[in-house]
Amino acid sequence: MLDKTAAAVDTSAWPAAIRQEFEREAKAPNGCVGHTLVSETDKVRVWMIRLAPGERIGFHRHVLDYFWTAVTACHGRQHLMDGTTVEYTYQPGETRHETYGPGEFKVHDLENIGESEMVFLTVETLQSSNPPLPIPASARQQAAA
Repeated sequence: MLDKTAAAVDTSAWPAAIRQEFEREAKAPNGCVGHTLVSETDKVRVWMIRLAPGERIGFHRHVLDYFWTAVTACHGRQHLMDGTTVEYTYQPGETRHETYGPGEFKVHDLENIGESEMVFLTVETLQSSNPPLPIPASARQQAAA
């Protein structure tokens, strides 16, 4: 992935609730990389993330090759697994690709700190170096093949 320059980087300690949630995810990896699984085939999972201003999607784990596309102009904050907190501004159509080798992964959250709805589309490639993480049946039931 080409590096995206953060609008802000903070290395101070996370609030206790964020730290505890991160620790829970480490014990039970969360493979739901979006709010809604909108489509799934034997090759891809397609997720939608929609966050109103102030809303947040909790920690989740990326183990599969994937790309995301920002649908709306938005401003977000992420807590990254290295302990940093970063903020980014996104433009509609902005897309980033990420690839993970065997055993590699990324854990992060996402919060809308802007004034308008944040919408992202994320597409995971199931035929990646790592097996897909399980996702709950409730996420799959929302999918339209």
